[in-house]
Amino acid sequence: MNVPVRVKRLRPGARLPERATEGATGYDLYACLDAPMMVGHEPVQVPTGIAIEIGAGYDVQIRPRSGLSSKGVVVTFGTIDSDYRGELLVTMHSLHYREPHKVSDGDRIAQLVIGQALVMDMTVAEDLSETARGAAGHGSTGR
Repeated sequence: MNVPVRVKRLRPGARLPERATEGATGYDLYACLDAPMMVGHEPVQVPTGIAIEIGAGYDVQIRPRSGLSSKGVVVTFGTIDSDYRGELLVTMHSLHYREPHKVSDGDRIAQLVIGQALVMDMTVAEDLSETARGAAGHGSTGR
């Protein structure tokens, strides 16, 4: 299914998100910078130079790129709601045991993935149904 997404370039040289391969679900996001910037141990917001418009019922998720993750560069997962019209900024930092990472104009810094946003009908409940797992949390399945 094709989902229409409108993209506005906010600065000259801003690149539209692109899929690297036909089978890719993520669209690469590119840094749009006047000068290189260093991504150190404190989170920084890297501008993309674009704003987007997606229809109601969808959201856009910003996700890490595996190539940067393998180098110790962390991209914080983010959700862009359908009513947001500001610049897409990618929050990045490097792991404390890694050197700072230089980001230059045009570098691929994250991936953009479209999600379907379902509206939930929440109700207050006195009890929840029983399951074999119950309240066992993180790591409880032994994997």
